Amino acid sequence: MSVLCYNKGCGQRFDPENNPDDGCTYHPGVPVFHDALKGWSCCKRRTTDFSDFLSFAGCTKGPHNKEKPPEPVKPEEKEGNEKKFECLIQAPKPLHTIQRPSGDEPLVRLQQKVSSSLKQSLEKLKLSSENEEEKKDDDGDEIKVGTACKNGGCTKVYNGPESNEEVCMYHAGFPIFHEGMKYWSCCKRKTSDFNTFLSQEGCTKGDHLWKKKDGDKKVVPCRFDWHQTGGQVIISVYAKNSIPELSYVEGNSTTVNVHVIFEGDKEFEQKISLWGVIDVSKSSVNMMAAKIEIAMKKAEPMSWARLDLPPVVPLPQKPEKAKDSDSDSDDEECD
Repeated sequence: MSVLCYNKGCGQRFDPENNPDDGCTYHPGVPVFHDALKGWSCCKRRTTDFSDFLSFAGCTKGPHNKEKPPEPVKPEEKEGNEKKFECLIQAPKPLHTIQRPSGDEPLVRLQQKVSSSLKQSLEKLKLSSENEEEKKDDDGDEIKVGTACKNGGCTKVYNGPESNEEVCMYHAGFPIFHEGMKYWSCCKRKTSDFNTFLSQEGCTKGDHLWKKKDGDKKVVPCRFDWHQTGGQVIISVYAKNSIPELSYVEGNSTTVNVHVIFEGDKEFEQKISLWGVIDVSKSSVNMMAAKIEIAMKKAEPMSWARLDLPPVVPLPQKPEKAKDSDSDSDDEECD
């Protein structure tokens, strides 16, 4: 099986039997903090922001390293009238100092906080939707010019009865965000750019959907990013006017599932296998008018190399050696 690299700034998984000399990008130096500036001794990049410092890409190429750094030596007390301590400076602590729990732990819903700005925004939307419902009752089944197609990935709008004759190109699947890549489950055209992802033409042909049935939800992509401090990892999901009663975030020590219903009928789901370990009981969700912030308490004060854990890639099995002619004859039955 693949193993985790312990070089500083890497955090990737790799195949020990396929470890090229330039397969890893890492920092060979040590962290440097001086005059409010933060950086690595091996390169000249400096910043005053701790999150920027943690995101600095490595400056050196080399092979991956599967060996954990040794534990630092504790101070030794010398005998004498005065207490003197001798401390040996060793390599940093191991990347993980606690054993990673199983991902099969039961999921617990994170504590939810609703901001006053979201409450006010939802109240305004409620009044607006009530007025729209009254207009719908008056209009009946009429489709207004300019109504956007509700199929995922389709950007067409209703321009009259002739629009019903058009072929709708849409995505029948759902959006997936994983390891910095964005794509639809139905066609898997991967890209790292969010705008490029949104502009991808649909892969399925069908009819336009101008009106959705009551209770239907439209699965849509949602931009999200993350940053970290010494003790927390914060995920920001940019979903406007999320509905607290229908939205939730659940997780365990190594997994987080995000489920958000926002702007009435839009739905966003994302499952993340976390790179590090969190304390679910001390993590929370803050719902605001423009976004949702998921603040996860780190189980150990360490820097995360990335948000999600790289998938475990099974190593190819070696072909069994062919038996020689003598062994073959031994296995044959005698008359």
